[in-house]
Amino acid sequence: MSTPSSTSPRTSSTSPRKPPPAPAPSRPRLPLTPWTIAATAALAIVTAGTFTTLAGLLVGPLHSELGWSRGAIGVGGAVNMVVYGATAPFAAALMDRFGMRYVTTGALGLVGAGAVLTATAMTAAWQFALYWGVLVGLGTGATAMAFAASVTERWFVARRGLVTGLLTAASVVGQFVFLPVLSEVVGRHGWRAAALALAGAAALAAPLVWLTLRDHPADIGQRPHGSAEFVPRPAPVRGAAGRTVRVLLRAARTGPFWLLAGTFAICGASTNGVMWTHFAPAAHDHGMPMTAAASLLALIGIFNVAGTVASGWLTDRRDARRLLAAYFAVRGLALLALPLLLTATVQPPLVAFVVVFGLLDVATVPPTIALCRAYFGPDAAVVFGWVNSAHQVGAGAVAFLGGAARDAFGSYDLVWVGTAALCATAALLSLASPRAGRP
Repeated sequence: MSTPSSTSPRTSSTSPRKPPPAPAPSRPRLPLTPWTIAATAALAIVTAGTFTTLAGLLVGPLHSELGWSRGAIGVGGAVNMVVYGATAPFAAALMDRFGMRYVTTGALGLVGAGAVLTATAMTAAWQFALYWGVLVGLGTGATAMAFAASVTERWFVARRGLVTGLLTAASVVGQFVFLPVLSEVVGRHGWRAAALALAGAAALAAPLVWLTLRDHPADIGQRPHGSAEFVPRPAPVRGAAGRTVRVLLRAARTGPFWLLAGTFAICGASTNGVMWTHFAPAAHDHGMPMTAAASLLALIGIFNVAGTVASGWLTDRRDARRLLAAYFAVRGLALLALPLLLTATVQPPLVAFVVVFGLLDVATVPPTIALCRAYFGPDAAVVFGWVNSAHQVGAGAVAFLGGAARDAFGSYDLVWVGTAALCATAALLSLASPRAGRP
């Protein structure tokens, strides 16, 4: 990101006036390094990420206590996912304009406020869509991949891949590892206690983020990690949101964009939309305790890390289109078999499904980013933000339709079969994408 050049001075006999000296960097009260900043970012990502999968644990309690249909509850989950996705392309622009510190602290405030209102003030299904869907969706969307990319870009020159991997792992920890704990809280103390516990976590994390997060190394007189020279802080970028929209309009005129958006929408439908929203209640329908189902989701999250690293390694060596086709094909077969594997207890075949699904769950991200880079060059990051929005639209649609199908047919079997068919379609679309040069 370059600083806009200044206007050339008029020709005169006097020497040009020197610009005023830059203000001295502020001395932080705490010893800050790029690794401290990365750790602070990871804390924010873990905290916000924990909110993204609690909705799946709320379906049963809200249905039992408030009498709402699963379809009505699914609307709130769908709104959350769509808002999350729509926020992502603009989050980096807001951070360029106002700074990561303000945006991230504000995002934690939004998720905390949404959780408190959900637990204490919600009396109608539309309020769930507003409090959890909009407020929590905005906060979690602002602390997603765009935030991780901003931290890595500004604070690191060396070890960028390692830091990106660590921050991605942080999002996995937030989304899955704490699910069994939240499930236990829901079972013992009710869903309101779980929502308020998350709000408390956000309230504790926000001041720590404010105290230790800085927008740029120049703010504290440091160099980015691995940089041999001092890097001045760029000027705030005005009009970045407009550029984000213009990139979308240009990309939307191309076939590869719609193929990528379509496959990633199906990716969202077959992960966030069906697994993280409906797996736990579907397992509970078969007599499985909710805590056991949540533990299986946490296990999927653990295998996500290995699957993502392996997929990145393969993407550097193989055709990204073929990798996507293989991932979707195997994922579809796994989902097709799932109705036969769900029982009241955790059996080895279900554990095998969890391992396979975990390895494939986030594996679609590296080849999708690689194809964005190959097709769209310098605009790849922004294009991927919009492709990721399609991911959340697909997730939101299936989150709603899955609940409606359960209400209509009394079972989730049709949901698993339908999602498997979507994965087969995504595999064919991946192969239909035009060949691109290696990015």
